[in-house]
Amino acid sequence: MKQIVILSGKGGTGKTTVTAALAHLASQEFPIVLADADVDAANLELVLSPTQLEEHDFYGGQVAIIDPEKCIACGICAEVCRFDAPRPLQGEGVEVYTVDPIACEGCASCFYQCPEGAIRMEEQMAGRWFRSATRFGPLFHAHLFAAQENSGKLVTLVKQQARLLALDTGAEFLLVDGPPGIGCPVISASAGADLALLVTEPTVSGVHDLERALSTVNHFGVPALVCINKYDVNPDRSREIADFCAERGIEVVGKIPFDTVVTEAMVRGLPVTAFDDGVVSQELRRMWVRITVGRIGPG
Repeated sequence: MKQIVILSGKGGTGKTTVTAALAHLASQEFPIVLADADVDAANLELVLSPTQLEEHDFYGGQVAIIDPEKCIACGICAEVCRFDAPRPLQGEGVEVYTVDPIACEGCASCFYQCPEGAIRMEEQMAGRWFRSATRFGPLFHAHLFAAQENSGKLVTLVKQQARLLALDTGAEFLLVDGPPGIGCPVISASAGADLALLVTEPTVSGVHDLERALSTVNHFGVPALVCINKYDVNPDRSREIADFCAERGIEVVGKIPFDTVVTEAMVRGLPVTAFDDGVVSQELRRMWVRITVGRIGPG
């Protein structure tokens, strides 16, 4: 089983569009499993129209809870907290404190400093993860609640579940729609990958963030290929990207032209390759062949 993670140094480059198209193309030849690792803003499901089979709670981090029966309102918890989470329950002169769960970072300073043992740390439900069925294969995806951290931990969980199912069912490929940027979620999504496909666009920020994304996957020893989306919008920038990749020995496996058919396909909840067989779909098919033939075959 081969793991391919589709990444971009920034959002909005067309990463999910490419992932959905590759899922459609790959599933025509091989059994595959899909994972949407963009847990902060998962949207692969919008294109694949999955049927949800399982839903599970995700607990990430802890939050402080003050027992009002033990609290003597000494204020020590408020003094040691760097995030102003403990607050008087009803203003001045009250006899107990409470903790704002949004402000609490789970550092447990108040827990260790409370002289009455009135504070306990509880696991916090930070999101949910799902297993769904699509017409191309099983999909694992998740939703991290607003203001919650541990996105890297949730990405790891989603990928782990997808990988286990792929191994159990004998799937040839695990396709991971990765998060944008270069932070912890990207590192988690890239872990164990056999190949990273970096989707970029011919803009100033696109070139800059491609460099950052390449540095990240190179640091972790993941081989990379590059796809330039909407390359014909700015041919000069596209040539700059191609030259940048050539200097570093990185293959540009796809140059996808701009076409409104991509938007039309997304509106209908379809990968563009399943909606139309025009120039965009043809280039995506060529790109899939370049990825699998001689670069990363099944198995």
